[in-house]
Amino acid sequence: MEYKFLIDTYETERIKTLSTWSTFKDEDILMRPNPKDRRGRNTHEHMVHQCMSENIWFSKMLGINVGAFPLPEKETRLEFMKRYAADSGKRLAALQEKDKSWWEEEVPFFDVKRSRAWIMTRRITHTAHHRGQLTIMLRMLGREIYSTYGPSADTGGLMQNNALTIYPFPDVETLLKEESAGGDKVPLPGPGNKPCTERPDPE
Repeated sequence: MEYKFLIDTYETERIKTLSTWSTFKDEDILMRPNPKDRRGRNTHEHMVHQCMSENIWFSKMLGINVGAFPLPEKETRLEFMKRYAADSGKRLAALQEKDKSWWEEEVPFFDVKRSRAWIMTRRITHTAHHRGQLTIMLRMLGREIYSTYGPSADTGGLMQNNALTIYPFPDVETLLKEESAGGDKVPLPGPGNKPCTERPDPE
């Protein structure tokens, strides 16, 4: 099917989002980029936004309603992961049943009309944008960063230096199981002795 790539991408994006959330510690989620500036969302607010925003896009624009309130009853890091994993899993299953005509039908997108394939592409980039903000937060907190789209400084540095792509967990089920038990993640090798940027600072 012509749009299977969007389904496959959404499937990987949901675990990337959950993996990023799992890398925070419970005490991290109320920290802001600038403690004196409330314009910068903290991690808790990012998780709320991801759950609320994705629910609205899917139910109002794509016509996929999972029939559940998008936020967990107890707003902890683990409960957010459980809620988003459950809801995004149901959305994935619904997407897998859609045919070519459904993807190409134009539906309301805010004040214009776009195809569902176009809307899904925009949804994926919306999620990736906010996940990028969260990885900056992890750096500010001094936490390690696993792969999202290939190697990171903590998985070995640059691709041309044979750095690895490493995720904290192989799948959503393992992620939830391990996080419920304390979060035993795959170990990371670190950047090694080579620069982790193409333009390193001069010696």
